[in-house]
Amino acid sequence: MALNFANNNSLSAITTKPSGLSGGSMNLISTQTASSSSTISFTSGINDTYDEYVFKFYDIHPATDDTDLQFQVDTGTNTNYNQTMTTTCFDAYHIGSSTSLGYVSNRDQAQGSSFQSISQDVGNQNDESLAGYLKIFAPSNTTFVKHFIARTNSYYSGEGSLDFYTAGYINTTTALTRVQFKMESGNIDSGVIKLYGIS
Repeated sequence: MALNFANNNSLSAITTKPSGLSGGSMNLISTQTASSSSTISFTSGINDTYDEYVFKFYDIHPATDDTDLQFQVDTGTNTNYNQTMTTTCFDAYHIGSSTSLGYVSNRDQAQGSSFQSISQDVGNQNDESLAGYLKIFAPSNTTFVKHFIARTNSYYSGEGSLDFYTAGYINTTTALTRVQFKMESGNIDSGVIKLYGIS
């Protein structure tokens, strides 16, 4: 049986997408810039407009050395930021001649309500920072728990690259309306967080 593969010539002839396809656009909702900020809170723009929301982190620089970027969520107009979640974490790092890939048991939660780490041991020297994303799925759904996935890469405080993966679910069927970020210790000295809705 002959197989027909697309080639560069056939792909270059595509100028529009088929009418039956839609979605996939990133729609910027808001941007916040840290300046010695104890917290950064997104209190509007998270609703039933989109089924997926993405926070993008650009050069998040902590004031304190060897600390984590963390997040929590809340519902309605509440500002306690203590929703129950169960999470998993693992990392991959390259520090000097040392490399590793493994589960990080001291950063996960089992039905906990603390702020969840989405990075690990970020350095605070002038050129050190982290970048990455957090995705929250169907935050306005009132039937199911709310799932999330995060991935960040940071300049590790021990002078290396640390790739940190976090995922889990927020154990509420109430619609989520707000998200707050902070460092585990100290302020967010500088950096930008952008919120997008995915259509």
